[in-house]
Amino acid sequence: MALWQGKSNRKPTGGRLVASHGKRKFEIGREKQFTRLGAQTLKQYRGAGGSVKVGMLSAQYANVVDKKTNTVKKVKILTVKSNPSDPNYVQRNIMNKGATISTEIGDAIITSRPGQDGAVNAVLLE
Repeated sequence: MALWQGKSNRKPTGGRLVASHGKRKFEIGREKQFTRLGAQTLKQYRGAGGSVKVGMLSAQYANVVDKKTNTVKKVKILTVKSNPSDPNYVQRNIMNKGATISTEIGDAIITSRPGQDGAVNAVLLE
């Protein structure tokens, strides 16, 4: 079933809203693509106007910023330690923005949206 991102059929007061038109193709969303731990795989999506979005389906490395030395390193991801959006994501090693990952140089928090940006960027925790 497609995800529809159009207007609701209800007003903010709860009354019924009479739609001026039906559903449109551009109002269809896409299914969630979770970024998992593993060998890097990317997927391209067509956006409006023919633009291309790159989503990451699995990642093995992260670009980690060390604020003390102000450097960026490409580091191997060991595991997902915590994920505030869903505790079940930790068991499945799913990464998204805000997740804490364990890397070779220490724990880091993901600051990018891997499913939409096509990269895992993170900031090293103190």
